[in-house]
Amino acid sequence: MNLHEYQGKSILKSFGVAIQEGRVVDKAEDALAAAKELSAETGTEWYVVKAQIHAGGRGKGTVEETGSHGVVLAKGIDKLEDTVRGILGGHLTTAQTNGVGKLVNKVLIAQDVYYPGASEPSEFYMSVLLDREKGRNTIVYSTEGGMDIESVAENTPHLIFKEEINPKVGIQGFQARKIAFNLGLSGQAMKQMSKFIFSLYAAYEGCDASMFEINPVLKTSDDKIIAVDAKVTLDGNALYRHPDYAAMRDKTEEDPTEVEADEVGLNFVKLDGNVGCMVNGAGLAMATMDIIKLSGGNPANFLDVGGTADAERVEKAFNIILKDKNVKAILINIFGGIVRCDRVAQGVVDAYQKFGTFPVPLIVRLQGTNAKEAKELIEASGLDVISVTLLQEAADKVKEVLA
Repeated sequence: MNLHEYQGKSILKSFGVAIQEGRVVDKAEDALAAAKELSAETGTEWYVVKAQIHAGGRGKGTVEETGSHGVVLAKGIDKLEDTVRGILGGHLTTAQTNGVGKLVNKVLIAQDVYYPGASEPSEFYMSVLLDREKGRNTIVYSTEGGMDIESVAENTPHLIFKEEINPKVGIQGFQARKIAFNLGLSGQAMKQMSKFIFSLYAAYEGCDASMFEINPVLKTSDDKIIAVDAKVTLDGNALYRHPDYAAMRDKTEEDPTEVEADEVGLNFVKLDGNVGCMVNGAGLAMATMDIIKLSGGNPANFLDVGGTADAERVEKAFNIILKDKNVKAILINIFGGIVRCDRVAQGVVDAYQKFGTFPVPLIVRLQGTNAKEAKELIEASGLDVISVTLLQEAADKVKEVLA
C-alpha cells in the first residue's frame, strides 16, 4: 500500500526520524492558518508547497491548469495562498504518471530547511528495501540526492552504494558509520547521520514496510540530518497488524476498478491490453497472459477469481472486466482442483444470461474436476460461448476473434 509523503513522514517521526515539518491542507483558505501554526513551531518564514499524489517527480511535474510545478517555494506568507491555489485542485503530470494528470486533493505546506548557516546544505539519497535475490534488507544510498536521482542511476551507477543488513543481528553501528563516511560526513553531521540511519531502519522494520525512499536526506547548514521527502510503501499482507496504517489508504489515488475488485474479494490488476482474463490461481493467470501475448493479443487485466468461482463472483468479474472499453474478448481459463468445473460453468451460464446479449466474444477453458460435465453444461445452454479444451486451442480462438 502506497502512502502520501505526509503520511510517510508521520510514521518516520513516530520512530524518532527527524523530518521536515509541515501541515496538510485540502482547501486554499486553510493555508494561512496552517502556515502560521508551522511558523510558531519551527520559526520558518518561507514555505515549501508540495502536491500530495502517489507519484514521484513532482518537482519537475506540471499542473495542467496553471502551469505550476508540483513543488514550489513560497518566499513569504503573503505569497503562500496564491502558490497553493496554483497546485491544489489541479491535475499534476509527472514522469511517473504516464502522461495523465493526477488530481491534487491535498498539499503539504512544509518548513524551509535550506536556511543559511556555518556550512553548505548537502542532499543525499537513501532507501531501505528487500533484496529478493539475497534475501536481506538493504540500504541503498548515494551522495547525489535530489530531483535528478534517476539520471544518477543511469549515467553514474558507481555513485550508488548498498549496505546489506544481516537479519540475525540487524543493523550494526559500524554499518551506520560506514554509510555516513561514504557520504562524506564527519564530526557532528556523521553522528547525526548514524542516528538517522538507526531510526530509519527501525521504522522500516517496525511498520512492516516493503520500501522506504528518502530523497533527499538533507544535511542542513547546522549539521542536522532530516528527511525532506518520504516515499513509503507498506506490505499489504501485514496491514492486519497495523489498523492505524490501513486507515491511511487513499482510494482516490488507486484505479477505481481495482478498488471495486478488492472490495468484492477479487485479485485484479488493470493492464492496457485488449483481452480480458478470468483465471483461478496466480500462476495460471501468468501463463494465460503469456499465451494471449503469443497469440497476438495483449492482456487487459490480471484477474484471479480464487477458489469460489460461483455465479455471483463470475458476474462481478465480468462487470469489472467490461468496464474497460478496450476489451475485445474475454478468456476464462479455470483449472478445477478444489473448485469444481461444473460449478464454474454454471456460474458462467447464469452470469451470461443476466447480461442478455454479451458485448464481446467469450472463450471458456475448464479443466480438472468435472471438466466433462462443465463442457456439456455450456454447450447445452445454447449460449454464444466458445468452449475449448487445450490452452493452445484457447490461444487460437483468441487470435481468431481478434482478427
